[in-house]
Amino acid sequence: MSALLRVPELWRRLDVTLRDLPLVLLLFVPSFMPMFFNYGTQVGGVPDRPLDTIAVVVIALQSFPLALRRRWPTLCLALIAVGFAVDQLLGYHTVAGTGLAIAVLSAGVHLERQRRLTALLFSLAYLPLAVVLYQIGTGEPVSEFVVFYLAVALVWGIGSWVRSTRIAEAERRRRVAQDVLVAERARIARELHDVVTHHVTAMVVQTEAARYLTAAPDRLDQALASVTDTGRRATSDLRRLLELIDPDHGTDQGADHGSETRMPHTGVLSELVEHTREAGQPVAFTEEGAPSEPSGSADFVAFRVVQEALTNALKYAHGTPTSVRVRHGKKDITVRIDTDGSGTQVSSTGGSGRGLNGLRERVEVLGGDFSAGERDGGGFAVQARVPVGGRS
Repeated sequence: MSALLRVPELWRRLDVTLRDLPLVLLLFVPSFMPMFFNYGTQVGGVPDRPLDTIAVVVIALQSFPLALRRRWPTLCLALIAVGFAVDQLLGYHTVAGTGLAIAVLSAGVHLERQRRLTALLFSLAYLPLAVVLYQIGTGEPVSEFVVFYLAVALVWGIGSWVRSTRIAEAERRRRVAQDVLVAERARIARELHDVVTHHVTAMVVQTEAARYLTAAPDRLDQALASVTDTGRRATSDLRRLLELIDPDHGTDQGADHGSETRMPHTGVLSELVEHTREAGQPVAFTEEGAPSEPSGSADFVAFRVVQEALTNALKYAHGTPTSVRVRHGKKDITVRIDTDGSGTQVSSTGGSGRGLNGLRERVEVLGGDFSAGERDGGGFAVQARVPVGGRS
C-alpha cells in the first residue's frame, strides 16, 4: 500500500518529457488501428488515401513532438504543424492530427517569449495551405477554412487564458507569502521590543540607583544582584524567543531550561510586578478571578500589556506609585495600569511609540479594545480588554 501511495510522488519527479510520453502513445498507436482510419481531422476535402510508409513518418511527426510541448512549445508546434499539413495534403486524415490542437493549446500555456510573433507566423503559414487544399480538394467552401482557423484561434485563446490565470495565482501566492513574511518580521520585532526593553530598562534603573549606594555595601550588593538577576531573565527570554523563531535552536540545552522557555502568561504577573518593585518602582497589584486554562493568546497578550506599561513607568515615571489591576472574566481579561506623573524620567529621549502601537495591534487582532493616554488628574493610564477564546 505504501508503494502505491508513492507512485504519484515518483511520477511528479520524472522529467516533463517522460511524463508526456503516454500522450504521444495515445495518438500514435490508434492511428494504425483500422477502426480509426480516415477518422481524423479533415480540412479541404482531399480524397482519403490508405496508409503507407510516408504515413508512418507523418503520424510520428504529429505525435512524438508532443513530448516537447512544455519544454520547447514553439518547436513542438512547428513540427506538428508540418506533419498536419502533409497529412491533409496527402489525404491520410489520421487520428494523430488531433496533436495540432494539443500543440496549439500547449503553446498558448507554456510559450513565454514572442507569443504574438509566433501566432502571426503560424496564421500566415495557414493561408497558403488553405489555398492549396482548396485547389486540390473537392471544392469545400471557404467558410470551412475560416471555421477551422477560428477553432484553432479559440484553442490558442484558451491556452493564453490558462497561462494568465496561472500567472495571477502565482502573483497572489507571492504577495501572500510576502505579507506573511512582513507580519512575521513585525511579530518578532514586537517580541524583541517587549523582552529587551523591559529587562534593559530595569537594569538601567537598577544600575543608576547603585551609583548612589557606594556608602552602603549591603544595599549596593543587593542592587547589583538584582541587575544580575534581571540580566539572567533577559537571557532566558531571548533564548525562548530564538526557539520560537528557530525550533532547532539550543535543542541540546533544552533539558536545562525547559521551564524557562514557556510562553509568558498572566499566571506569572506577580513575578513581573516583584521584579519591577526590585527595580525601584512602587507597584500595587490587584488580581480578580483566576486565569482560565484555554485562554491561550489572550493570556499572553494581557501579560505583554502589563509588561509594556510597567516598562514605560520605569522609564518615564520612575519612583512614582503605580497600580496594576487584572480581572479574569469568563469571556475576557481586563487589565488597567495607572501611573502617577510626578516621577523621575530615566530615559533621556522620548519613546518611539512602537511598544504601545504593537500592543494595540495585538489586542485588536484578538478582537479586543485598547487605550493609552494621560489621565485628567495627571499621570498615565493603560487599559485593555482581551477576549478569551477569540481569534488566535
